[in-house]
Amino acid sequence: MILTAEQQSLLDGAKGATMSKIMQTLVRYGEIFGAEKMVPVTGEYGHLVLSFGLTFLGPVFDLYQKLIDEGCLSGQKFTCDPRPYDKNVPQSPVQKVAAKFIFGKQARYEKQLEKLGILNDDSYTCTCYLDEIGNTPKEGDVLSWAESSAVVYANSVLGARCNRNSGIIELFGSVAGFVPYFGLLTDEGRKADWIVELKTTKMPDAQILGSAIGMKVMEDVPYVKGLDKYLGTQLTDKAKTYLKDFGAATASNGAVGLYHIENLTPEAKTQGERLVKEDAKVYVIDDAELERVKNGYPCVWKNPDASPKLCFLGCPHMTLEQLIDWTVKIEQGLKASGREQVRIPTVFTASQGVMKEFARSQYASRLKKTGVVVSYICPLMFMDNPLWQHQPVITSSNKLRTYTTARFYSNDEILDIITGEGK
Repeated sequence: MILTAEQQSLLDGAKGATMSKIMQTLVRYGEIFGAEKMVPVTGEYGHLVLSFGLTFLGPVFDLYQKLIDEGCLSGQKFTCDPRPYDKNVPQSPVQKVAAKFIFGKQARYEKQLEKLGILNDDSYTCTCYLDEIGNTPKEGDVLSWAESSAVVYANSVLGARCNRNSGIIELFGSVAGFVPYFGLLTDEGRKADWIVELKTTKMPDAQILGSAIGMKVMEDVPYVKGLDKYLGTQLTDKAKTYLKDFGAATASNGAVGLYHIENLTPEAKTQGERLVKEDAKVYVIDDAELERVKNGYPCVWKNPDASPKLCFLGCPHMTLEQLIDWTVKIEQGLKASGREQVRIPTVFTASQGVMKEFARSQYASRLKKTGVVVSYICPLMFMDNPLWQHQPVITSSNKLRTYTTARFYSNDEILDIITGEGK
């Protein structure tokens, strides 16, 4: 790898042995993927994927402390993935005790994050790019992020450039100020390997469509035709909300770090089919294909016929628009079924910034009357509690379904289950 004089000096120890090791790690990481140089990180803020003080992550806490002691702090302020625990989420006393043990290092870890440079106490969310948080990269910005749903959103919807890094590596990039130049940072790496032709009779469920594409193309880049018919050609709040959930499903059910939506996402609008490689494969998606994909999801509950004990919506975190829309839908569903509150404990997760905006609206008190809890947690990490892993939890998040024992239902099915007589 060819390094600049500044990069070489860091590697040679000009700023100490710890910074030298950080550079060694980044160089080796880049060389594995054929990177011939490193480029500056230009995004205003970083983002860290590791937000949970799991008791068994002692080596990570020790590493962070070494960075702090040696003055190897992030060159950028950063946001961080959601906190793992909230006592207000419905759970038994035993589950609460277990959670306190599992995440017993949370307070210590958050103090380390403060010293390393977290933006503020409201910066814990997987949707850091939303206006209410303010970590919104510009087109062309080079990032050092790892959170898969944020990386795919930044690359695809915002036109920034970021590889699917790992935890720790993303912090090292922010500390050093450089990242290896390969993959999705390059023009060639951002070209589409697949053309996805959408031929459905109605707007597809974002989670199921993303799942279908992710499982088909895996880590490749898809160029999606036909979705602009439903989303339009402008990145409205509605379109961005849809793409948030769609992208998270492509990234978790596959390993997609970038997608292009014809006539809608930045690079697709300016470059069109010049983004598509000559040997690109074709994947046709119609109603039957989406139904096939959905029916193929396994149910890993011990008793597939069990009644749900908890419902999670918001993985990734919900937008303000989603909180408002769901409030209205739940009110309508409850009215139609003659109920006052949801049938099973239901939790909506959102960033604290979005929650504060929601609290100022008329909808917050209305949602509270329905019995729904709004929380800032990461539902995925919340379910890392082994006492929840064997409980029947439902969700309309394909990411949560993939990484936990939660069972997937479409949004319409979820609404019927929590407000009506659905199963």
